[in-house]
Amino acid sequence: MKLKFFYYNLPEKYIAQKPLQNRDNSKLLILDRKTGKINHDIFSNVDKYLESEDILVINESRVEKCRLIGRKEDTGAKIECFVIKKVWGKKYLVLLRPSKRLKVGSKVIVGKYYFIVETKQDYGKAIVKFSNIAEEIIASCGKIPLPPYIKKTGIDPDRYQTIYARKKGSVAAPTAGLHFTLDLIKKIRKRNIKFAKVRLDIGLDTFKPITESEIEQHKIHSENYYISKKEAEKINRAKSSGGRVIAVGTTTTRVLETVMTKYGYLKNDSGNTDLYIYPGYKFKLIDCIITNFHLPYSTLLVMVSAFAGRKSIINSYNEAKLKNYRFYSFGDCMFIK
Repeated sequence: MKLKFFYYNLPEKYIAQKPLQNRDNSKLLILDRKTGKINHDIFSNVDKYLESEDILVINESRVEKCRLIGRKEDTGAKIECFVIKKVWGKKYLVLLRPSKRLKVGSKVIVGKYYFIVETKQDYGKAIVKFSNIAEEIIASCGKIPLPPYIKKTGIDPDRYQTIYARKKGSVAAPTAGLHFTLDLIKKIRKRNIKFAKVRLDIGLDTFKPITESEIEQHKIHSENYYISKKEAEKINRAKSSGGRVIAVGTTTTRVLETVMTKYGYLKNDSGNTDLYIYPGYKFKLIDCIITNFHLPYSTLLVMVSAFAGRKSIINSYNEAKLKNYRFYSFGDCMFIK
């Protein structure tokens, strides 16, 4: 399929620059993927669209404070460094902004620490060597890495975490989960609707757009995932009892569909997934998805188009603009059933 089919116009005014005061006050667009019918509500009423025996599967990965602010030693130019993963010893794969100001051998000062650029890669990635292990530097100087389209400063970092985030490992939040509150979860559980948890550690490549003219040619990034035996059995029981498996977010969808693709059934598993879901993919477990509104040309927009149909998704996005929905990480939400 041509990449141009996964574009929609979004003026900057629709991009949410800060979270709402109350998490569950977000608007909720309900899309029936069989009929294309659209309804509107608020997220605190999401339980109205759930049924007894359903199970909501959440991603409990926690965003790490992997954003470091430094200065180039010789010029004093401001440099942002996003630590992606350890390579060996004190060497790490990072994303540098602006990378064009740096060359191999450049030294960047971060507080009382520093790093030296060893090799440069595409899209601003590089291998750098830190003066100390990065975990120590992150503990001292690290900040939450808000998405590049959020320009507002002074945002409480806890608002870029889900209330159920537990295991560190992500460099971006599983944003569909940002709408849940403790009170809403309690209300949902009272209706015999269950929750299960998985983990997918989200990488910065989640913001990388598809650049190939045909979407099938795109090579998707790899991310670490984990699902326990207990949680897999919980999901299987709900499915066998007639409940729907509702993925809270595209990251959760990716975990569940990865395991189903590997084994043909859901079980405990861990590893790295580069599963790329685009139109034509046959979903093996997911019945519904709760998700935010995604960027044009993104693999996430392509995934939800595979689930609900490209025309229905683009139509719902246009409807959301007419209703003044807020888009992207701190924006409003969809329930695709």
